[in-house]
Amino acid sequence: MYPYHNRIKQRIRNGELIKWEMVYDYPKIGECILLHFSTVPHIRPIRPHRYVEYAALLEGMTGE
Repeated sequence: MYPYHNRIKQRIRNGELIKWEMVYDYPKIGECILLHFSTVPHIRPIRPHRYVEYAALLEGMTGE
């Protein structure tokens, strides 16, 4: 299985994250945080039950 969240956190620490935004109508998910990266894959959604894991990584970084 692909280590989805481990890889995303690694990409954030490597400085690949451009911005993030809260969305409430993402297809097939609904509410989520969308992370925008400078490298492929460019967009990754994070579901609400994982928000706590990303709070420290996104702290201090402005969203949109």
